[in-house]
Amino acid sequence: MFQQLKNIDSAFKHIRSFSFLLIIGCIALCCYTVYKSYQVVQATQAKVYILANGKAIEAFSSERKDNIPVEARDHVRMFHYYFFTLHPDDKVIQSNIKTALYLADATAQTQYDNLRENSYYANIISGNISQAITIDSIRVNINQYPFYWRCYATEKIIRSTSIVTRDLITEGYLRTVSRSDNNPHGFLIERWNTIQNKDLKVETR
Repeated sequence: MFQQLKNIDSAFKHIRSFSFLLIIGCIALCCYTVYKSYQVVQATQAKVYILANGKAIEAFSSERKDNIPVEARDHVRMFHYYFFTLHPDDKVIQSNIKTALYLADATAQTQYDNLRENSYYANIISGNISQAITIDSIRVNINQYPFYWRCYATEKIIRSTSIVTRDLITEGYLRTVSRSDNNPHGFLIERWNTIQNKDLKVETR
């Protein structure tokens, strides 16, 4: 009888040890599963898919500081494009100028007012003149804030009898603001100044 009790006690100890090991294994497996799931979720959240022309393109999220030079240059490029791209149509001019003024402070508004008072836009409409700009390069210094920038560009003023090519150099500073539909990069141009705007050549049409 004592032998049977010893066998029962031994079997109970084995079952208890096995149960402990099973419980520990289950806990370890659950912890590992949760950890790997967390890693997968983190990796998934770091990816963004953009639909372009019916194709999904993978993009990766990053901190804004990593994209400041790219976004700053594009902000300056957009401002110059809308401010200097003009056609002999009052609605086109007003639309482009309105878009540009959302991207800059009062210095751009002052420049626009001066050009309007000098009948610059009226002359473009009456003379059927088109103006286009090509950005050659934009340099942004992100080591100081507000970010100093300088833009090198070429203007073309197309008249019915001639094409004037101008060398344009401007400078200013960028301050961060809230993003919006009117200001997708979240920058504002301050102290905008034209350093140079001189004729390079005149071509007869």
